[in-house]
Parts: sequence; C-alpha cells; structure tokens
Amino acid sequence: MTDAPRPDEEAPPDDIALMLAVKRGDERAFESLVERHQHRIVGTVAKMLGGEADAEDIAQQVFIRVWQSAPRYNPSAKFTTWLLTITRNLVFNEMRRRRRAPLVPLDADDPDRAPRGHPDASARSASEEAAEAELQEAITRAIASLPEAQRMAVVLRRFEEMPYEDIAKVLGTTVPAVKSLLFRARADLKDRLKSFLGP
Repeated sequence: MTDAPRPDEEAPPDDIALMLAVKRGDERAFESLVERHQHRIVGTVAKMLGGEADAEDIAQQVFIRVWQSAPRYNPSAKFTTWLLTITRNLVFNEMRRRRRAPLVPLDADDPDRAPRGHPDASARSASEEAAEAELQEAITRAIASLPEAQRMAVVLRRFEEMPYEDIAKVLGTTVPAVKSLLFRARADLKDRLKSFLGP
C-alpha cells in the first residue's frame, strides 16, 4: 500500500510555490518553508562557524532575510540555491566580524550523520579513540583556516553534497572557479594534515 495522494487530495506545494505565497504575505507558507529548511541551514552555518548556538542565531537571521526579501523574490533559480546564497552572505559577514571561529568537530551538531568507516565505538580502544579525536580536531582546525570562499565550497560539497553548478550560484562564481577553489582547498588540507596521512 502506497502513501500516494488520492485523486481528491493535492500534492504538497513545492518550495517555489510556497515562496510565491510568502511573497503575497502568506505566513503559513513561510512557516512551512522554515520547517522544511531550518535543519539544513543550521547545520551548514554550524559547520562554517563552529557552534550550534551561533548557528541557530544566524539561521534565524537567514529566515528573517527571506521574509524581508519576499516582495523582491524572483524564482529564476532553485529555492535552495537562493536560500543558501542568503546564508552565505550572513555567514561571510559573521566570519569577517570574528578574528577566528571556535573549533568544534564538524559532525558534532549532526546526530543524523553516521560515522564513516568506523567499527562499533565500544569495540575501539582508548588509544584509537584518542587518535580519532586528535585527527578530527586537526581536520576541523584545517578547514577553519581556509579562506571563506574555499571553506564554504568545501562545506557545501562535502556536507550538503551540492553539485558544482549550485555551489557556483551560491558563491556567485563559475563552475571552473568552484573546482579551482576545491582543488586549492584540498591541496591546503592535505598539506596541513600530512602528519596524519603518512608517507
């Protein structure tokens, strides 16, 4: 038995339809958009700024900006691309305001992300866990040290799994430029983490 809507039921509206309703002042449509995308925006901001509390504050500002920008909204791109462009602007402003971001493990605020390639934590020795924690801290430090455009590209590609074309739109650049940003970021990260990577 499927959950497909019956003929007399309407499919839920997509993001663009909701945003066009927000443009007309529909507060319920705005609440639906917030519910759909809040977790993603908080997660992206947390990985950029290194803190869940700050991420929630910035995410709130993102959605305030969405509401304020609604009268000028033009659905010329994916809604999520437009939303992440607003997020980028606010995150970059916050990063410029800070001298340096506090460091937390990048996956610490994402309970849905399963650890990759690790055995059951209960079966791991204390030394293995300490080594893993040290590596995670080094990775976090290395990503935090990247220039803001490289850092955003890495977060969107690695954690949001966005295609190059969408990252280019969020960053206001071209696909070749995104690939160049990621190439430089990976080279820098490899250099900074060479003591962990071995020969």
